[in-house]
Amino acid sequence: MNPVAPTAPASSRARRAGALTGVSLGYFMVLLDTTVLSVAEPDLAASLHTSMAGLQWATTGYTVVFAALLLSAGAAADRFGADRVFRAGTAAFALASLLSSLAPNLGALLALRAVSGAAAAACVPASMALIARLYPQPAARARAISVWAAVSGAAVAAGPIAGGALVEAAGWRAVFLVNVPLGLLVLVLIWGRAVRCPRGADRVDWSAQAAAVVVLALLTDVLIAAGAGAWVHTAWSAGGLGIAVTVFTLLERRSQAPVVNRTLLRSAPVRAGLLAGAVTNFALSGALFVLPLLLQRERHLSALETGLAFLPLTVPFAANPPLSGRIVARTGPRPPILAGLALLTAGGTVLAGAVFAEGAYVWLAVGLLLTGVGISFVLPALVAAVIGAAPPGTAGSVGGLLNAVRQIGATLGVALMGAVATVDTGWSLLLSGGLCALARLAFVQTAGPPHAR
Repeated sequence: MNPVAPTAPASSRARRAGALTGVSLGYFMVLLDTTVLSVAEPDLAASLHTSMAGLQWATTGYTVVFAALLLSAGAAADRFGADRVFRAGTAAFALASLLSSLAPNLGALLALRAVSGAAAAACVPASMALIARLYPQPAARARAISVWAAVSGAAVAAGPIAGGALVEAAGWRAVFLVNVPLGLLVLVLIWGRAVRCPRGADRVDWSAQAAAVVVLALLTDVLIAAGAGAWVHTAWSAGGLGIAVTVFTLLERRSQAPVVNRTLLRSAPVRAGLLAGAVTNFALSGALFVLPLLLQRERHLSALETGLAFLPLTVPFAANPPLSGRIVARTGPRPPILAGLALLTAGGTVLAGAVFAEGAYVWLAVGLLLTGVGISFVLPALVAAVIGAAPPGTAGSVGGLLNAVRQIGATLGVALMGAVATVDTGWSLLLSGGLCALARLAFVQTAGPPHAR
């Protein structure tokens, strides 16, 4: 990363606070888009006359590109200047959201969701670099990062409720339109000399990066097509996936700026942490995809009622980070990760049982609460665990890889759980719980004894 000492005279506290607010709101906007669409699925399907596969792509079209480009977005922010990349990403995100709200058909919406994913990938690592630039002193920077990180919980908590209210008021298009004024506000707040970053010399291998996007897109397509029973489509996509993986591997071996830092993957604790991150987002995004369809189509809840039904899942994201931080500070990251994965396993199992038995909402609420508390323990601790296990000098790279793997998990959660839900939603939730149990076992076996810090 570029040096964080400012080259311009120190900005006033108020101007820096305003810029921090803008950076945090930009992060909020990006993360909100990963959850706000969930309760709009039935309305979107009816409006655009699409199938389960179309709904899956409406969600994964965003996360596929978001996940793949996160692998190189940090280097791009350093190369072109984090402030320029963040502003460009924010402006592109707002414009793509406006056009998404006007999309005449599913194809146009999917293309615009991909653009939004690229814009989101530009914003996330750039926002961290901007905070480092705004707050060069470690203590002040730590406080600023805690504000920025808390926004992620607020975005996840607000997504389903905000989406439900917007759909009730104006239909699915409103969930995209809300990003336009928010994006404009972010641009206003970060405009000025308080946020300036120099350009760097880091290289980005765009050909390998493009191949990574194609690999993830084809993997997602294989899962979605298989879930729909389109076996010819599945076979063609699987063949294309094999070719894309081969091309990506060759490009990575020859690249002087590889998309994936292979040194990181040689560490078993890092691999276990990445698996835990992917499975956690798999469980979250998969549940947010399949349960709204169940609640609205089979239990006949409105969009707003569906958003409110997710409160047991989303409230822990806003309430638990301070507690999780104190636990990590006292015990190290392992205990909260192991406890969180156990809660995720229990949550998926309870949700599956409630669906199989057609039980009352209270059982769904219990499963959602277990899942939400589990995720709120795992995610903050994972950052400390993975960075602590990474080789010296690779903290930035492993942080970007963790974010990318989490979004890959989210993409696969929607694709795979959505595919299984075409048979029975209960089995998709049981799959989620089972994968969380396996990830916990892998973390225990590769990262040392449970009391290790």
